[in-house]
Amino acid sequence: MKHLLLFGAIAFFASPLFGQGFPGYDGGLKIKLNEDGSKYIRFITWHQIWLKYNQNNDGSTLAGKPINESYDLSIRRSRFLTYSQINDRFLILTHFGINNQSTFSGGASAANGKKPQLFLHEAYVDYTVFKRFLNIGAGLHYWNGVSRMTSTSTLNFMAQDAPIFNWYNIDKSDQFARYLGIFAKGKIGKLDYRLAANDPFQANEAKAIATNVSDYNPYNRSWSTAGYIHYEFLDEESNLLPFMVGTYLGTKKVFNIGVGFDHWKNGMWHRNSDGDTVMQDQLQLGADVFLDMPLSKRKDAITFYGSYYNYNFGKNYVRSIGILNTADGGGVYRGNALPTIGTGQIFYGQLGYLLPSFDLVTRFQVYGAFSHARFVGLRNAADQLVPVNTIDAGLNVFLAGHHSKITLNYRARPDFSNIESVNYKNELTLQFMVYL
Repeated sequence: MKHLLLFGAIAFFASPLFGQGFPGYDGGLKIKLNEDGSKYIRFITWHQIWLKYNQNNDGSTLAGKPINESYDLSIRRSRFLTYSQINDRFLILTHFGINNQSTFSGGASAANGKKPQLFLHEAYVDYTVFKRFLNIGAGLHYWNGVSRMTSTSTLNFMAQDAPIFNWYNIDKSDQFARYLGIFAKGKIGKLDYRLAANDPFQANEAKAIATNVSDYNPYNRSWSTAGYIHYEFLDEESNLLPFMVGTYLGTKKVFNIGVGFDHWKNGMWHRNSDGDTVMQDQLQLGADVFLDMPLSKRKDAITFYGSYYNYNFGKNYVRSIGILNTADGGGVYRGNALPTIGTGQIFYGQLGYLLPSFDLVTRFQVYGAFSHARFVGLRNAADQLVPVNTIDAGLNVFLAGHHSKITLNYRARPDFSNIESVNYKNELTLQFMVYL
């Protein structure tokens, strides 16, 4: 409780400070290259700074010493994005930045977090074949399949962050959720679609192969195919760029239902009990629903997102991930790591309520999120599947919409350091975010 009060006090006193000068701010720097603005270049930059308290999983160590809890200040994301249209048929986009830098990790050196690597997130070109109906493009892109959240924007999350399993190959066969490939996108009536053929990056560079546990096949050179379509029952969403909005804060009436896939032939391999090498396809399927709706003249609004994932990475594949982990020892579930991605099924939901405006510039939104995963390779000694349940609850303080906001998030996270006795650990994160 004392940690919650401390973080809440910081958020309360920081709100007026960060709110100065932002009312009415449109965001971004857009330079017109001709009189009517049909030729332009736009620049966007943003930072997400996290102040985090974490109860570490049992057995976690730092430099060989036990570490039961940790506090840290980190850069979750620091990005720069620019795109330009030289006419209404051509678009070029470049996106670069860093992720996950703390004083402990994320840097160029393996020893600490200093001098993180600045790298390309996206670099692609887009050509309009038939206005509205068909655009094609190529490069390092984010036109992903499977779900809305697989192409989610990091600028306008409702919850503090994405659940991570929405990016199923994150930094394995993709480059931070981006692929080198060719894509097509467009709208046919109320139907919005995106399709891609991608040349995945080599994963499993050690070329290791395990018995009865799949891993990425390093010798596979086949391309993958992906797609996502959704039907827009109410207001239409923009598809100029691939980034899908997390919450519109009641400025649109949106109700969409979508389905998607990603298939990669022979993407995984393992050795069976007889010693034979077995190749397996990756097949990821998803379905989701998104609702964002103003409720009354008081400008309150509701946002809901629900999704179902059916992932197949081959036999018994499970991957643990801990974002901005502050422990360097204690096994696969050190620090804040938990089973995140694997062969099996995941249910995920978010629900948020934007409070009435009360004629204030600052707006408040409360939210909750829940995920339930059942991975085939996550079994106890009795050969029973052990589910992975994660709970988030939080408050967004919008000082200038998504352009300037503070988020306070509480997470109850399962600790799998002993799969026979899974207990829960607490996380508290205070996020400061501004984007131009």
